[in-house]
Amino acid sequence: MFKLSKKADYGLIAVKHLAMHRQQHACSANEIAEEYGISATLMAKVLQKLAHHSLVAAKHGSSGGYQLAKDPAQISALDVISAIDGPVLITSCVTNHGNCDATERCSVKEPLRRVNESILEVLGAVTISQLSEEPHEPSLVALSASTRSGPQMSST
Repeated sequence: MFKLSKKADYGLIAVKHLAMHRQQHACSANEIAEEYGISATLMAKVLQKLAHHSLVAAKHGSSGGYQLAKDPAQISALDVISAIDGPVLITSCVTNHGNCDATERCSVKEPLRRVNESILEVLGAVTISQLSEEPHEPSLVALSASTRSGPQMSST
């Protein structure tokens, strides 16, 4: 099954939370963790990783906490997921780090590479500002079965 890690989920939750509160104040790891019922220790580690990748900035002092380091429209879901988990891969043969035993006879390597590329395009097209909007859109990204040109942003 292809799914995001818990840490990547928490990273998206944290960044969305920071986007929704960015005009008010910096948010602590404890504040975010408590709001969503997440371990404060784990949230702190996730925020530190995001800070290391310059997606969030730590603010020190009595009104300290974390804030977004960029505008939410400039941060994609892929940015957050990659900062936490590293490269997004659906199968190990998608990378160029050697071949598996079935490489010469494999009939799915190229189709899976294209699927992985499409997933990266979709995750790269979804911004944190879109995730932070009220759910009035039927979908963030609509994929058309008749086109293979990549994700199409929904305009309804």
